Amino acid sequence: MKFIAASLLLSSAAAFNAFAPKKAAKVAVPTYNVEDLPGILAPVGFFDPLGFAAKADEATLKRYREAELAHGRVSMLAVVGFFVGEKVEGSSFLFDAS
Repeated sequence: MKFIAASLLLSSAAAFNAFAPKKAAKVAVPTYNVEDLPGILAPVGFFDPLGFAAKADEATLKRYREAELAHGRVSMLAVVGFFVGEKVEGSSFLFDAS
């Protein structure tokens, strides 16, 4: 019984040995491909007419997409505000209210 307890203690202490050969951890480097972004449609593909993606890295592209979503949401709220103003005011400079 003492032998088993001693061998268990020694084997568990060997796990914390600083002089043991260290194994190199394999880190998978994710490859970032612009063509795999969500929202790319089949007939058009990746739509970048001004070529911003050619000079951008992954973090910059993610920032561009975040800004695109934010600006889209603000524009949708602006359109809703325009229509609410039309309903409240009753007159319009774009539509004929009569």
